[in-house]
Parts: sequence; structure tokens; C-alpha cells
Amino acid sequence: MGEAHAIVVEKHLPHSPDKIWRTLTTSDLIAKWLMPNDFVAATGHRFTFRTEPVGDWDGVVHCEVLACEPPHLLSYSWKGGSDSNPAYGLRLDSVVTWTLTAAEGGTHLRMVHDGFVFPGNKFQFDIMGQGWSRIGDAITRIAADA
Repeated sequence: MGEAHAIVVEKHLPHSPDKIWRTLTTSDLIAKWLMPNDFVAATGHRFTFRTEPVGDWDGVVHCEVLACEPPHLLSYSWKGGSDSNPAYGLRLDSVVTWTLTAAEGGTHLRMVHDGFVFPGNKFQFDIMGQGWSRIGDAITRIAADA
């Protein structure tokens, strides 16, 4: 087993922590900036994200809320992929953590997606790193109307 790697995104968003929190924790809003889901902001809640299947992966990300401290901290497990799908990366067992801090003119957002083990998860790390890097702009856009 290799060393674990994390994707880290930090961005200043021009909305209050409460508005960003609502955008991160309301199922229909999450679907607008990430994926369809059955999320509920409650520690222990199990939920899924759904996307297009790739290879023999069914497109379902299995998650569980690990920590929920409104409006500052949200953490959930992120498990998906397939052990027989090496062209698209092997099974991923990781954790996504969102931290919101009030800042002048809005909120400092920090997102850490940790648990990518190389070489097996290198493909997911590269692809998801590109997607997560754009997420702050999408959250800002959705939060403006939330």
C-alpha cells in the first residue's frame, strides 16, 4: 500500500458562512454543484452521490456523515470505484472535509479530500483534483441564489 495523498482547495467566497453552509448541506443545492444525492446534514447519516458509470463501476459513491458542526465543519466518507477497473483507478476509500471560517467580506472555504493511495488512486486524484479546483466558483454561483 502506498502513501495517502489529499486534494486541498482553499478559496474566499463572497457569502456568509450560513449561506455557504446551506449550499453545502441542502440536497437539491448539492445536486446543482456536484451530483444528485440523498444527503442529510446529520452525523451518522448514510447517503449516496450518483453519476455516470465508468467501466464496471456503477457510478455510485457511498458516503456517511462523519462530523456536522453547523456552520463551520462538515466531514463525510467517500467510497466508490471498483477493484477491477484499473484504467479508471481502483476502489477509493476516502474522506471529504469542509471547513468554513468567517472572513472579511464572506467566508474562507477549505476543502480537503484525503485518502488517495498511489499508484491505485492516481487517476481519480488527477481527475477529481481538476473538478474540485473549480468547485468554489460553482458554490459561489449557487449560494448567490440560495
